[in-house]
Amino acid sequence: MSGCHVLIAGGGIGGLAVALTLDQIGVPFTVFESVQQLRPLGVGINIQPNAVRELYDLGFTEQEMDQIGIPAREWALVGLNGNDIYCEERGIGAGYKWPQYAVHRGRFHMLLANKVKERAGSDAIRLGCKVTGYQNLQDGSVNAQIEKPDGSTESVTGTMLIGADGIHSAIRAQMHPNQAPIHWGGAIMWRGTSMAKPIRTGSSFVGLGTHRHRMVIYPISHPDPDTGLAMINWIAELTVDNSEGWQGSGWFRPAGIGDFIHHFEDWTYDWLDVPAFLKRADVVYENPMIDRDPVPTWRDGNVLLVGDAAHPMYPTGSNGASQAIVDARELGAMLLRYGVDEQALVAFDEKLCGPISQVALRNRGAGPFGLLNIVDQRCGGEFDTIDDVVSLQERTEFMAQYKKAAGFAIDTLNSAAPTIPPGSLVRDVADV
Repeated sequence: MSGCHVLIAGGGIGGLAVALTLDQIGVPFTVFESVQQLRPLGVGINIQPNAVRELYDLGFTEQEMDQIGIPAREWALVGLNGNDIYCEERGIGAGYKWPQYAVHRGRFHMLLANKVKERAGSDAIRLGCKVTGYQNLQDGSVNAQIEKPDGSTESVTGTMLIGADGIHSAIRAQMHPNQAPIHWGGAIMWRGTSMAKPIRTGSSFVGLGTHRHRMVIYPISHPDPDTGLAMINWIAELTVDNSEGWQGSGWFRPAGIGDFIHHFEDWTYDWLDVPAFLKRADVVYENPMIDRDPVPTWRDGNVLLVGDAAHPMYPTGSNGASQAIVDARELGAMLLRYGVDEQALVAFDEKLCGPISQVALRNRGAGPFGLLNIVDQRCGGEFDTIDDVVSLQERTEFMAQYKKAAGFAIDTLNSAAPTIPPGSLVRDVADV
């Protein structure tokens, strides 16, 4: 791999997954991250079995994952009056070879970053360096423009540039200068964590309410052995009129419980007192549920978009972070097949851009929470027996179609060969 060097714009989950994959297959790289210090920010996210498989293949262990989260055991939708709409086992209990993990996003991010520095050296991640633009050069290389904290700039040349710089990606903006603005469908999310006793199975992901007014609740830590309390991630969501666009002070800001608790003040059940639960919050953030319209390609010469820069999606399917990890692994597989060459990026784009853009649109249409839409349309979200509203067959088929589209259908995933065979290095398959 003499002379080869890949530039990665963005040190989030997607960028670091690309870095770890490149390190695994023997491709030198540098990550450029705009923040000057990485900190464990955010609340809870889910990592689906297809992505956990890739993490295990990257050498992450169950013990490491248990330090930042907990294996999910159940996924459930519950109507307004507290009755179940749909529930199913998740992860190992559902028959997957790999668990689904509910994790603290910030702790997971730091685990990835520490792994990159441990394996590739502390200088593999350059902090305080924002990639603001690029130029494809005639010799096939890429020049990246870097902005430093003091306002100075520099140009760095690499074999490829991977844009993992998120929903506000400067690389995507240059690649698609006429892209539509950020899309907001009217949903506002207040996100936080509270210490409480886990409900149902002890590791359940619960969606409660209707498609326009709901809570999402799941633990992201193992219970304390003395108190039985765990860190519970929650999202309180309300859909409002979006005709005037987002009027908030920013895309992500600290908030107070008083800003929204009145929307959920009568949500009390024998198994959960929502107002009391929310009042125990130790951190709360407000942000609109946003994404972008799909673009026709994620590639421009030897520049490629991955993760949220390529396919920002509503969190309704719990697969944004998972897809970013899968992106990195699929990129690695293409590099193994074609070498560090533009054809690898062409193949990646042809395989994923169309299908994953459709997943993003499916999530915009509520993703697996679409069952709440159906129930709301038929009975207003309140019922005695769900079978009288939506048959078991209809509910099961709805979920199966989503899993298939999102890439974690059980039989398909369990029978799939490793994305990157153990021990593979790019130089070993240069002739393929």
